[in-house]
Amino acid sequence: MNTEVIGTNAGSVWVALSTAETLGVKQIKKITKLKDKEVYAALGWLARENKIVLAADPEDEKELLVSLVQDK
Repeated sequence: MNTEVIGTNAGSVWVALSTAETLGVKQIKKITKLKDKEVYAALGWLARENKIVLAADPEDEKELLVSLVQDK
């Protein structure tokens, strides 16, 4: 996996997040059809660019909730 692939995957994750307010990692994987490591690399890319907000799911401590940063 190189930075071009990670960037492309980050775009796929961003598109999925743009259609919903908040998604869990499992939902992102299902929508994008990416593997675990691909999703987490894409999330790292988006987090580094301050494009997403990460939060723990209060109902499932093993799940991570992701949403896009809202422009002000």
